[in-house]
Amino acid sequence: MRNNSDKTAGHTVFETQMGFTGFAWSEAGITRLCLPEKSRAGVERRLAGHGPAVAQPQGWVAELVEAIRAYFAGADIDFSAVPVDLSGIDAFRLDIYAAARRLAFGEAVTYGELARRAGHEGMARETGAALGANPVPLVVPCHRIVAAGGKIGGFSAPGGSATKEKMLALEGVRVGPPPPAQTSFGF
Repeated sequence: MRNNSDKTAGHTVFETQMGFTGFAWSEAGITRLCLPEKSRAGVERRLAGHGPAVAQPQGWVAELVEAIRAYFAGADIDFSAVPVDLSGIDAFRLDIYAAARRLAFGEAVTYGELARRAGHEGMARETGAALGANPVPLVVPCHRIVAAGGKIGGFSAPGGSATKEKMLALEGVRVGPPPPAQTSFGF
């Protein structure tokens, strides 16, 4: 997805089926991603200071815009090859983000399981905190991490847990207790 001639930094905002989203990038890769909001202005505010606005991105950036649009339209998109620039992030968070990036479309695990997969068994709470600070949700798919006991868990993006649940539903993942069994027709 990367074109080496794209050496500029900037940000772009665009509309998807779930609302306006956008991301910023550096020469090394994506640096910030904003999940869908109702207004373009809200996303622009969140990306202010992350490079100049680019209305018609080119190369790998344009490809990523189309991949994100396709994802929010319900397509099975693999973001694991998207270049990310996580400079300045501590080793623990990098481990957690790398483990999350290995989760496939439609695969959800608990915070404890992700911590174990990242080599930090027993650090479920710290894993939740790391994911809450994730600068590039969707590319680092923190929405695929759920709480134990079939609960959705927290989500710091606009819309909170409702957004997380919608994203999981796009991937065919149902979170929560199973629907009650029908014991009678009630007539």
